[in-house]
Amino acid sequence: MARLSQRVRSVRVARGLLASIVWLLPGLAPLRAGDGPPDPAPSRFAGEIEKFERANQDDPPEPGSVLFLGSSSIKLWDLDAWFPDRGLVNRGFGGSQLSDVIHYADRLVAPVRPRLVFVYAGDNDIAAGKSPDRVLGDFLALVDRVRAASPEAKVVFLAIKPSIARKDDWPSMRRANTLVREACERGDHLAFLDVATPMLTPQGGLRPELYVADGLHLSREGYAIWAETLAPMLTQPGDGPSGP
Repeated sequence: MARLSQRVRSVRVARGLLASIVWLLPGLAPLRAGDGPPDPAPSRFAGEIEKFERANQDDPPEPGSVLFLGSSSIKLWDLDAWFPDRGLVNRGFGGSQLSDVIHYADRLVAPVRPRLVFVYAGDNDIAAGKSPDRVLGDFLALVDRVRAASPEAKVVFLAIKPSIARKDDWPSMRRANTLVREACERGDHLAFLDVATPMLTPQGGLRPELYVADGLHLSREGYAIWAETLAPMLTQPGDGPSGP
């Protein structure tokens, strides 16, 4: 019994030390019960963010532009092809989580001063083991950062998509979508855009033609659904028709 008690004490001490280490490591957040792993270090994207900053200097975006933030589904989307002459600003960086977009929000948003911000993130978060509640909390934290840099901006959350590669994560992704949608319905200058439901069959199944070979990223057919769903939100006085 004494040995067992000593082992229990040792485990508790080890857990306490681990929590302290996680708190102190740069770029990581302390673990929250039920929310999954700590945030990865955003420094892994430092080079990409610097490229965005050089692009802003070389070709400054027009004030009031439309900004796209998020992970690889944004990065790989050729917005100029689908929406020509709109001057849309793509600042997606592949593999990113909401915590990364939050970390770099000031550097990504302030130079653009957007009127409209589309966010696609949370896909990698859920796949990494983060909870739907954490996705919601991080999205709302990102909204605060966006508003601090561009107070009048409307923020639109693009629903986390279903995918073949992450089909086991779909229940959690769907729950995250529900939480974010409900928050957007209650918030000012927020919107939830359901790009996920049109990607499913009427029976709720996956459509393989919407993905490239990895079963995760979108094919042209997949982006066609996103573009059709999103296009009406881009329309404002002076805007023309859109499409590839």
